[in-house]
Amino acid sequence: MNEAIRKLKPTEVWNKFADLNAVPRPSKKEEKVIQFMTDFGKSLQLETVKDAVGNVIIRKPASKGMNDRKMITLQSHLDMVHQKNANTEFNFENQGIKMLVDGDWVKADGTTLGSDNGMGVAAIMALLESKDIKHPALEALFTIDEETGMTGAMGLKGGVLQGEILLNLDTEEDDELDIGCAGGIDVTATRRYNGKPVPRAVTPYEIKVKGLQGGHSGIDIHRGLGNANKIMNRLLYHATHNFMMRLAEIDGGGLRNAIPRESFAKLVVLKSQVEAFEAAMIELAATIKKELQSLEPTLEISLEQTSAPHMIMGLGAQERLLKGIYAAHNGVYTMSATIPNLVETSNNIARVAVSDGAILVNCLTRSSVDSAKMDLANALRSTFELARCDVEFGGEYPGWTPNPDSEIVKVLEKKYETLFDEKPKVAACHAGLECGILGQNYPDLDMVSFGPTILGAHSPDERVSISSVQKFWKFLLAVLEDAPKK
Repeated sequence: MNEAIRKLKPTEVWNKFADLNAVPRPSKKEEKVIQFMTDFGKSLQLETVKDAVGNVIIRKPASKGMNDRKMITLQSHLDMVHQKNANTEFNFENQGIKMLVDGDWVKADGTTLGSDNGMGVAAIMALLESKDIKHPALEALFTIDEETGMTGAMGLKGGVLQGEILLNLDTEEDDELDIGCAGGIDVTATRRYNGKPVPRAVTPYEIKVKGLQGGHSGIDIHRGLGNANKIMNRLLYHATHNFMMRLAEIDGGGLRNAIPRESFAKLVVLKSQVEAFEAAMIELAATIKKELQSLEPTLEISLEQTSAPHMIMGLGAQERLLKGIYAAHNGVYTMSATIPNLVETSNNIARVAVSDGAILVNCLTRSSVDSAKMDLANALRSTFELARCDVEFGGEYPGWTPNPDSEIVKVLEKKYETLFDEKPKVAACHAGLECGILGQNYPDLDMVSFGPTILGAHSPDERVSISSVQKFWKFLLAVLEDAPKK
Protein backbone atom coordinates (compact mmCIF):
# COMPACT_ATOMS: atom_id res chain seq x y z
CA MET A 1 0.00 0.00 0.00
CA ASN A 2 2.77 2.46 0.94
CA GLU A 3 4.86 1.71 -2.17
CA ALA A 4 2.63 4.00 -4.24
CA ILE A 5 3.61 6.86 -1.92
CA ARG A 6 7.31 6.37 -2.67
CA LYS A 7 6.73 7.04 -6.39
CA LEU A 8 5.22 10.48 -5.81
CA LYS A 9 7.22 13.63 -6.55
CA PRO A 10 9.34 15.01 -5.00
CA THR A 11 10.47 11.43 -4.36
CA GLU A 12 13.13 12.47 -1.84
CA VAL A 13 10.44 13.93 0.43
CA TRP A 14 7.79 11.22 -0.03
CA ASN A 15 10.32 8.45 0.58
CA LYS A 16 11.31 10.04 3.87
CA PHE A 17 7.66 10.42 4.79
CA ALA A 18 7.09 6.73 4.08
CA ASP A 19 10.14 5.84 6.16
CA LEU A 20 8.89 8.00 9.02
CA ASN A 21 5.34 6.62 8.89
CA ALA A 22 6.68 3.09 9.21
CA VAL A 23 7.77 4.04 12.75
CA PRO A 24 5.11 4.18 15.53
CA ARG A 25 5.14 7.70 17.00
CA PRO A 26 2.06 8.57 19.08
CA SER A 27 2.50 11.47 21.47
CA LYS A 28 4.01 10.53 24.85
CA LYS A 29 5.33 7.27 23.34
CA GLU A 30 8.04 8.50 20.98
CA GLU A 31 10.95 6.26 22.02
CA LYS A 32 11.02 4.46 18.65
CA VAL A 33 10.92 7.60 16.52
CA ILE A 34 13.56 9.32 18.69
CA GLN A 35 15.87 6.36 18.09
CA PHE A 36 14.96 6.36 14.39
CA MET A 37 15.90 10.03 14.02
CA THR A 38 19.08 9.68 16.07
CA ASP A 39 20.19 6.75 13.91
CA PHE A 40 19.34 8.74 10.78
CA GLY A 41 21.55 11.68 11.74
CA LYS A 42 24.44 9.44 12.71
CA SER A 43 24.12 7.42 9.49
CA LEU A 44 24.81 10.64 7.57
CA GLN A 45 27.84 11.30 9.80
CA LEU A 46 26.30 14.59 10.88
CA GLU A 47 26.50 16.11 14.35
CA THR A 48 23.55 14.53 16.17
CA VAL A 49 22.44 15.34 19.71
CA LYS A 50 19.55 14.09 21.85
CA ASP A 51 18.75 16.46 24.71
CA ALA A 52 17.48 15.58 28.19
CA VAL A 53 13.80 15.47 27.21
CA GLY A 54 14.21 13.60 23.91
CA ASN A 55 14.43 16.35 21.29
CA VAL A 56 16.85 15.48 18.48
CA ILE A 57 19.15 18.13 16.97
CA ILE A 58 21.10 17.43 13.76
CA ARG A 59 23.50 19.95 12.20
CA LYS A 60 24.75 20.07 8.61
CA PRO A 61 27.47 22.43 7.28
CA ALA A 62 26.65 24.92 4.54
CA SER A 63 26.91 23.79 0.93
CA LYS A 64 29.69 25.20 -1.23
CA GLY A 65 29.57 29.00 -1.52
CA MET A 66 26.94 29.44 1.23
CA ASN A 67 29.15 29.97 4.29
CA ASP A 68 28.39 33.70 4.29
CA ARG A 69 24.69 33.05 5.04
CA LYS A 70 22.97 32.92 8.42
CA MET A 71 22.47 29.46 9.91
CA ILE A 72 18.86 28.36 9.63
CA THR A 73 17.11 26.16 12.18
CA LEU A 74 14.47 23.94 10.56
CA GLN A 75 11.93 22.75 13.12
CA SER A 76 9.15 20.14 13.13
CA HIS A 77 7.74 17.77 15.74
CA LEU A 78 8.14 13.98 15.69
CA ASP A 79 4.89 12.93 17.37
CA MET A 80 1.48 12.57 15.76
CA VAL A 81 -2.13 12.56 16.91
CA HIS A 82 -3.40 8.99 17.21
CA GLN A 83 -7.06 8.82 16.21
CA LYS A 84 -8.88 6.05 14.36
CA ASN A 85 -12.37 5.20 13.26
CA ALA A 86 -14.32 3.01 15.70
CA ASN A 87 -14.41 0.12 13.23
CA THR A 88 -10.68 0.28 12.40
CA GLU A 89 -8.39 -2.26 14.05
CA PHE A 90 -5.07 -0.50 14.61
CA ASN A 91 -2.43 -0.20 17.33
CA PHE A 92 -0.50 3.08 17.13
CA GLU A 93 2.19 1.78 19.49
CA ASN A 94 3.44 -0.99 17.24
CA GLN A 95 2.05 -0.46 13.73
CA GLY A 96 3.14 1.84 10.94
CA ILE A 97 0.57 4.01 9.16
CA LYS A 98 -1.12 2.46 6.11
CA MET A 99 -1.29 5.12 3.40
CA LEU A 100 -3.08 5.40 0.06
CA VAL A 101 -3.33 7.83 -2.85
CA ASP A 102 -6.73 9.34 -3.67
CA GLY A 103 -6.45 11.74 -6.59
CA ASP A 104 -4.35 14.69 -5.44
CA TRP A 105 -4.43 13.53 -1.83
CA VAL A 106 -2.52 11.13 0.36
CA LYS A 107 -4.56 9.78 3.27
CA ALA A 108 -4.48 6.88 5.73
CA ASP A 109 -6.64 3.79 5.93
CA GLY A 110 -9.01 4.58 8.81
CA THR A 111 -6.50 6.48 10.98
CA THR A 112 -4.81 9.81 11.23
CA LEU A 113 -2.10 10.18 8.59
CA GLY A 114 0.64 11.93 10.54
CA SER A 115 1.25 14.53 7.83
CA ASP A 116 0.90 16.90 10.79
CA ASN A 117 3.87 17.30 11.26
CA GLY A 118 5.38 14.39 9.36
CA MET A 119 5.61 16.29 6.08
CA GLY A 120 7.77 18.90 7.76
CA VAL A 121 9.95 16.19 9.31
CA ALA A 122 10.28 14.43 5.94
CA ALA A 123 11.29 17.63 4.15
CA ILE A 124 14.00 18.30 6.74
CA MET A 125 15.27 14.73 6.46
CA ALA A 126 15.47 15.09 2.67
CA LEU A 127 17.53 18.28 3.06
CA LEU A 128 19.90 16.65 5.53
CA GLU A 129 20.45 13.70 3.20
CA SER A 130 20.80 15.76 0.01
CA LYS A 131 24.12 16.22 -1.77
CA ASP A 132 23.18 18.71 -4.50
CA ILE A 133 20.78 21.20 -2.82
CA LYS A 134 22.14 24.68 -2.20
CA HIS A 135 21.68 25.74 1.43
CA PRO A 136 23.26 27.65 4.33
CA ALA A 137 24.38 25.85 7.47
CA LEU A 138 21.37 23.92 8.72
CA GLU A 139 20.27 22.97 12.20
CA ALA A 140 17.39 20.49 12.34
CA LEU A 141 15.33 20.57 15.53
CA PHE A 142 12.96 17.62 15.91
CA THR A 143 10.82 18.17 19.00
CA ILE A 144 8.69 15.63 20.87
CA ASP A 145 5.21 15.68 22.39
CA GLU A 146 3.94 18.74 20.55
CA GLU A 147 0.41 17.41 20.30
CA THR A 148 -0.24 16.67 23.98
CA GLY A 149 1.66 19.31 25.91
CA MET A 150 4.56 20.75 23.90
CA THR A 151 6.89 19.37 26.54
CA GLY A 152 9.69 18.98 24.00
CA ALA A 153 9.74 22.69 23.19
CA MET A 154 9.28 23.56 26.85
CA GLY A 155 12.19 21.32 27.84
CA LEU A 156 14.63 22.70 25.27
CA LYS A 157 17.14 24.74 27.24
CA GLY A 158 18.56 28.08 26.18
CA GLY A 159 21.97 28.04 24.55
CA VAL A 160 21.43 24.77 22.66
CA LEU A 161 20.31 26.17 19.31
CA GLN A 162 22.89 27.91 17.11
CA GLY A 163 20.69 29.18 14.27
CA GLU A 164 19.70 32.82 13.83
CA ILE A 165 16.53 32.08 11.85
CA LEU A 166 13.89 29.44 12.60
CA LEU A 167 11.63 27.98 9.93
CA ASN A 168 8.80 26.07 11.58
CA LEU A 169 7.30 23.71 8.98
CA ASP A 170 3.99 23.11 10.75
CA THR A 171 1.49 25.38 8.98
CA GLU A 172 -1.30 23.66 7.03
CA GLU A 173 -2.18 26.05 4.20
CA ASP A 174 0.42 26.42 1.46
CA ASP A 175 -0.39 30.06 0.70
CA GLU A 176 0.03 31.20 4.30
CA LEU A 177 2.98 32.49 6.30
CA ASP A 178 2.23 32.33 10.00
CA ILE A 179 3.86 34.89 12.25
CA GLY A 180 1.85 34.33 15.44
CA CYS A 181 -0.27 31.71 17.20
CA ALA A 182 -2.52 31.08 20.17
CA GLY A 183 -1.48 29.88 23.58
CA GLY A 184 -3.44 27.26 25.45
CA ILE A 185 -4.34 25.70 28.80
CA ASP A 186 -5.96 22.40 29.79
CA VAL A 187 -9.03 22.60 32.01
CA THR A 188 -9.79 19.25 33.66
CA ALA A 189 -12.86 18.57 35.79
CA THR A 190 -13.14 15.41 37.89
CA ARG A 191 -15.53 14.03 40.46
CA ARG A 192 -16.33 10.78 42.27
CA TYR A 193 -19.91 9.65 42.68
CA ASN A 194 -21.60 6.76 44.46
CA GLY A 195 -23.00 4.19 42.07
CA LYS A 196 -26.54 2.94 42.57
CA PRO A 197 -27.94 -0.53 41.88
CA VAL A 198 -29.87 -0.93 38.64
CA PRO A 199 -33.64 -1.09 39.24
CA ARG A 200 -35.53 -4.12 37.96
CA ALA A 201 -38.28 -2.50 35.93
CA VAL A 202 -35.97 -0.81 33.42
CA THR A 203 -34.78 -1.29 29.84
CA PRO A 204 -31.07 -0.66 29.09
CA TYR A 205 -30.03 1.36 26.02
CA GLU A 206 -26.91 2.51 24.26
CA ILE A 207 -26.83 5.83 22.39
CA LYS A 208 -24.16 6.26 19.73
CA VAL A 209 -23.09 9.53 18.11
CA LYS A 210 -20.80 8.86 15.14
CA GLY A 211 -19.83 10.10 11.69
CA LEU A 212 -18.78 13.64 12.60
CA GLN A 213 -15.86 15.22 10.76
CA GLY A 214 -13.80 16.08 13.83
CA GLY A 215 -10.62 17.99 13.12
CA HIS A 216 -8.08 20.30 14.71
CA SER A 217 -9.52 22.07 17.73
CA GLY A 218 -7.63 25.24 16.84
CA ILE A 219 -7.55 25.48 13.05
CA ASP A 220 -11.07 24.09 12.54
CA ILE A 221 -12.84 25.54 15.59
CA HIS A 222 -14.38 28.44 13.64
CA ARG A 223 -16.15 26.09 11.22
CA GLY A 224 -18.95 25.28 13.67
CA LEU A 225 -18.48 21.53 13.31
CA GLY A 226 -20.42 19.18 15.54
CA ASN A 227 -18.89 18.22 18.88
CA ALA A 228 -19.91 14.66 19.81
CA ASN A 229 -19.72 15.42 23.54
CA LYS A 230 -22.11 18.36 23.28
CA ILE A 231 -24.51 16.44 21.03
CA MET A 232 -24.57 13.48 23.40
CA ASN A 233 -25.11 15.75 26.38
CA ARG A 234 -28.06 17.40 24.63
CA LEU A 235 -29.65 13.99 24.11
CA LEU A 236 -29.05 12.89 27.70
CA TYR A 237 -30.23 16.22 29.15
CA HIS A 238 -33.49 15.91 27.24
CA ALA A 239 -33.90 12.32 28.39
CA THR A 240 -33.31 13.01 32.08
CA HIS A 241 -35.74 15.93 32.12
CA ASN A 242 -38.58 14.11 30.41
CA PHE A 243 -38.21 10.50 31.52
CA MET A 244 -37.04 8.38 34.43
CA MET A 245 -33.64 7.88 32.82
CA ARG A 246 -30.48 6.93 34.72
CA LEU A 247 -27.04 7.20 33.19
CA ALA A 248 -24.51 4.38 33.52
CA GLU A 249 -21.56 5.29 31.27
CA ILE A 250 -20.28 7.89 28.82
CA ASP A 251 -17.26 7.44 26.56
CA GLY A 252 -16.91 10.51 24.38
CA GLY A 253 -14.06 12.11 22.47
CA GLY A 254 -10.38 11.54 23.04
CA LEU A 255 -7.42 13.86 22.59
CA ARG A 256 -7.68 17.41 23.90
CA ASN A 257 -6.68 19.00 20.59
CA ALA A 258 -9.14 17.04 18.43
CA ILE A 259 -12.77 18.02 17.99
CA PRO A 260 -14.70 14.94 19.25
CA ARG A 261 -16.10 12.80 16.47
CA GLU A 262 -17.77 10.04 18.49
CA SER A 263 -19.53 9.52 21.81
CA PHE A 264 -21.19 6.47 23.36
CA ALA A 265 -23.48 6.34 26.38
CA LYS A 266 -25.24 3.56 28.27
CA LEU A 267 -28.39 4.22 30.29
CA VAL A 268 -31.60 2.71 31.56
CA VAL A 269 -35.23 3.85 31.21
CA LEU A 270 -38.38 2.67 32.98
CA LYS A 271 -40.04 -0.06 30.94
CA SER A 272 -43.31 1.81 31.12
CA GLN A 273 -41.72 4.75 29.29
CA VAL A 274 -39.86 2.86 26.56
CA GLU A 275 -42.19 3.70 23.68
CA ALA A 276 -42.35 7.41 24.51
CA PHE A 277 -38.61 7.54 25.19
CA GLU A 278 -37.67 5.99 21.85
CA ALA A 279 -40.01 8.31 19.97
CA ALA A 280 -38.60 11.39 21.74
CA MET A 281 -34.96 10.38 21.09
CA ILE A 282 -35.65 9.68 17.41
CA GLU A 283 -37.34 13.05 17.05
CA LEU A 284 -34.49 14.94 18.79
CA ALA A 285 -31.86 13.06 16.78
CA ALA A 286 -33.61 14.09 13.56
CA THR A 287 -33.68 17.72 14.75
CA ILE A 288 -29.97 17.72 15.53
CA LYS A 289 -29.10 16.10 12.20
CA LYS A 290 -31.21 18.69 10.37
CA GLU A 291 -29.44 21.53 12.21
CA LEU A 292 -26.03 20.17 11.21
CA GLN A 293 -26.85 18.68 7.81
CA SER A 294 -24.77 21.17 5.78
CA LEU A 295 -21.69 20.79 8.01
CA GLU A 296 -22.03 17.19 9.14
CA PRO A 297 -23.82 15.24 6.39
CA THR A 298 -22.58 11.85 7.67
CA LEU A 299 -23.65 12.33 11.30
CA GLU A 300 -25.24 9.20 12.76
CA ILE A 301 -27.26 9.06 16.00
CA SER A 302 -28.52 5.63 16.96
CA LEU A 303 -30.46 4.19 19.90
CA GLU A 304 -30.33 0.47 20.60
CA GLN A 305 -31.34 -1.79 23.45
CA THR A 306 -28.33 -3.43 25.09
CA SER A 307 -27.27 -5.52 28.08
CA ALA A 308 -27.89 -4.20 31.59
CA PRO A 309 -25.09 -2.12 33.18
CA HIS A 310 -23.49 -2.96 36.52
CA MET A 311 -24.49 0.31 38.17
CA ILE A 312 -26.06 3.70 37.46
CA MET A 313 -25.47 7.27 38.64
CA GLY A 314 -27.52 8.85 41.37
CA LEU A 315 -29.96 11.50 40.19
CA GLY A 316 -28.13 14.41 41.85
CA ALA A 317 -24.72 13.64 40.36
CA GLN A 318 -26.31 12.94 36.98
CA GLU A 319 -28.20 16.24 36.82
CA ARG A 320 -25.20 18.31 37.93
CA LEU A 321 -22.96 16.67 35.31
CA LEU A 322 -25.39 17.16 32.44
CA LYS A 323 -26.15 20.75 33.43
CA GLY A 324 -22.45 21.50 33.82
CA ILE A 325 -21.57 20.23 30.35
CA TYR A 326 -24.59 21.99 28.88
CA ALA A 327 -23.47 25.31 30.41
CA ALA A 328 -19.77 24.92 29.56
CA HIS A 329 -18.77 26.95 26.54
CA ASN A 330 -17.61 25.06 23.45
CA GLY A 331 -16.35 26.61 20.20
CA VAL A 332 -15.40 30.19 19.38
CA TYR A 333 -15.62 32.52 22.37
CA THR A 334 -14.30 35.77 20.87
CA MET A 335 -12.82 36.94 17.57
CA SER A 336 -9.73 39.13 17.43
CA ALA A 337 -10.40 42.86 17.44
CA THR A 338 -7.05 43.61 15.77
CA ILE A 339 -6.52 40.81 13.20
CA PRO A 340 -9.39 40.26 10.72
CA ASN A 341 -11.02 36.80 10.72
CA LEU A 342 -8.76 35.45 13.47
CA VAL A 343 -10.33 33.49 16.32
CA GLU A 344 -8.96 35.04 19.51
CA THR A 345 -10.33 32.70 22.20
CA SER A 346 -12.02 29.30 22.05
CA ASN A 347 -12.68 26.12 23.99
CA ASN A 348 -12.92 22.47 22.97
CA ILE A 349 -14.79 20.06 25.27
CA ALA A 350 -12.56 17.24 24.15
CA ARG A 351 -13.25 14.31 26.44
CA VAL A 352 -16.15 13.19 28.62
CA ALA A 353 -15.80 9.89 30.49
CA VAL A 354 -18.18 8.49 33.09
CA SER A 355 -17.80 4.99 34.53
CA ASP A 356 -17.27 3.08 37.79
CA GLY A 357 -17.98 6.05 40.04
CA ALA A 358 -15.65 8.51 38.26
CA ILE A 359 -16.35 11.57 36.11
CA LEU A 360 -13.73 13.17 33.83
CA VAL A 361 -14.17 16.18 31.53
CA ASN A 362 -11.15 17.48 29.59
CA CYS A 363 -11.11 20.84 27.80
CA LEU A 364 -8.46 22.71 25.82
CA THR A 365 -8.85 26.47 26.01
CA ARG A 366 -6.92 28.56 23.47
CA SER A 367 -6.33 32.27 23.01
CA SER A 368 -3.88 34.66 21.39
CA VAL A 369 -4.38 36.90 24.44
CA ASP A 370 -3.20 35.36 27.72
CA SER A 371 -5.63 37.33 29.89
CA ALA A 372 -8.57 36.25 27.70
CA LYS A 373 -7.39 32.64 27.87
CA MET A 374 -7.48 32.75 31.65
CA ASP A 375 -10.84 34.54 31.64
CA LEU A 376 -12.47 31.69 29.71
CA ALA A 377 -10.60 29.07 31.75
CA ASN A 378 -11.97 30.61 34.94
CA ALA A 379 -15.48 30.66 33.46
CA LEU A 380 -15.15 26.93 32.80
CA ARG A 381 -13.75 26.37 36.28
CA SER A 382 -16.75 28.14 37.78
CA THR A 383 -19.19 26.12 35.67
CA PHE A 384 -17.74 22.76 36.68
CA GLU A 385 -17.27 23.73 40.32
CA LEU A 386 -20.99 24.55 40.42
CA ALA A 387 -21.46 20.96 39.23
CA ARG A 388 -19.41 19.98 42.33
CA CYS A 389 -16.37 18.89 40.34
CA ASP A 390 -12.75 19.44 41.26
CA VAL A 391 -11.07 21.54 38.56
CA GLU A 392 -7.38 21.72 37.68
CA PHE A 393 -5.45 23.81 35.17
CA GLY A 394 -2.43 22.28 33.44
CA GLY A 395 -0.35 22.10 30.29
CA GLU A 396 -0.28 25.87 29.84
CA TYR A 397 1.81 27.23 26.99
CA PRO A 398 2.26 30.79 25.68
CA GLY A 399 1.16 32.29 22.40
CA TRP A 400 3.54 33.68 19.79
CA THR A 401 3.37 37.45 19.40
CA PRO A 402 3.70 38.58 15.74
CA ASN A 403 6.81 40.56 14.76
CA PRO A 404 5.87 42.85 11.85
CA ASP A 405 9.53 43.83 11.34
CA SER A 406 10.79 40.25 10.87
CA GLU A 407 13.57 40.05 8.27
CA ILE A 408 12.86 36.44 7.36
CA VAL A 409 9.14 37.09 6.89
CA LYS A 410 9.96 39.81 4.36
CA VAL A 411 12.35 37.44 2.57
CA LEU A 412 9.66 34.76 2.36
CA GLU A 413 6.98 37.21 1.21
CA LYS A 414 9.17 38.41 -1.66
CA LYS A 415 10.27 34.90 -2.64
CA TYR A 416 6.69 33.57 -2.61
CA GLU A 417 5.45 36.40 -4.83
CA THR A 418 8.33 35.87 -7.28
CA LEU A 419 7.73 32.12 -7.52
CA PHE A 420 3.93 32.01 -7.61
CA ASP A 421 2.96 35.46 -8.95
CA GLU A 422 0.73 36.23 -6.01
CA LYS A 423 1.14 37.50 -2.47
CA PRO A 424 0.99 35.02 0.42
CA LYS A 425 -1.36 35.46 3.34
CA VAL A 426 0.67 36.71 6.29
CA ALA A 427 -1.34 35.80 9.35
CA ALA A 428 -1.52 34.53 12.88
CA CYS A 429 -3.25 31.21 13.47
CA HIS A 430 -5.43 29.85 16.27
CA ALA A 431 -3.43 26.64 16.49
CA GLY A 432 -0.65 26.15 19.01
CA LEU A 433 2.79 26.35 17.40
CA GLU A 434 6.03 25.75 19.26
CA CYS A 435 7.42 29.13 18.19
CA GLY A 436 5.91 30.91 21.20
CA ILE A 437 7.60 28.52 23.62
CA LEU A 438 10.93 28.50 21.78
CA GLY A 439 10.89 32.28 21.75
CA GLN A 440 11.00 32.38 25.55
CA ASN A 441 14.53 30.92 25.68
CA TYR A 442 15.56 32.31 22.29
CA PRO A 443 14.08 35.82 22.15
CA ASP A 444 16.37 36.95 19.29
CA LEU A 445 15.44 34.05 17.00
CA ASP A 446 13.70 35.34 13.86
CA MET A 447 10.81 32.93 13.23
CA VAL A 448 8.17 32.13 10.62
CA SER A 449 5.97 29.09 9.97
CA PHE A 450 4.76 27.59 6.67
CA GLY A 451 3.98 24.19 5.15
CA PRO A 452 1.90 22.21 2.62
CA THR A 453 -1.88 22.09 2.59
CA ILE A 454 -3.27 19.55 5.07
CA LEU A 455 -6.99 19.05 5.67
CA GLY A 456 -8.74 17.20 8.49
CA ALA A 457 -5.71 17.19 10.80
CA HIS A 458 -6.23 15.32 14.09
CA SER A 459 -8.92 13.12 12.55
CA PRO A 460 -8.99 9.94 10.42
CA ASP A 461 -10.01 12.22 7.52
CA GLU A 462 -6.54 13.82 7.60
CA ARG A 463 -5.07 14.22 4.12
CA VAL A 464 -2.23 16.12 2.47
CA SER A 465 -2.24 17.52 -1.05
CA ILE A 466 0.37 16.00 -3.39
CA SER A 467 0.58 19.10 -5.61
CA SER A 468 0.85 21.27 -2.50
CA VAL A 469 3.83 19.26 -1.24
CA GLN A 470 5.50 19.96 -4.58
CA LYS A 471 4.79 23.66 -4.18
CA PHE A 472 6.02 23.66 -0.56
CA TRP A 473 9.26 21.88 -1.49
CA LYS A 474 9.95 24.31 -4.35
CA PHE A 475 9.36 27.23 -1.99
CA LEU A 476 11.54 25.80 0.78
CA LEU A 477 14.47 25.18 -1.56
CA ALA A 478 14.20 28.71 -2.99
CA VAL A 479 14.16 30.22 0.51
CA LEU A 480 17.26 28.30 1.54
CA GLU A 481 19.12 29.27 -1.62
CA ASP A 482 18.35 32.93 -0.96
CA ALA A 483 18.99 32.82 2.82
CA PRO A 484 19.98 36.19 4.36
CA LYS A 485 23.65 36.97 4.66
CA LYS A 486 25.36 37.25 8.03
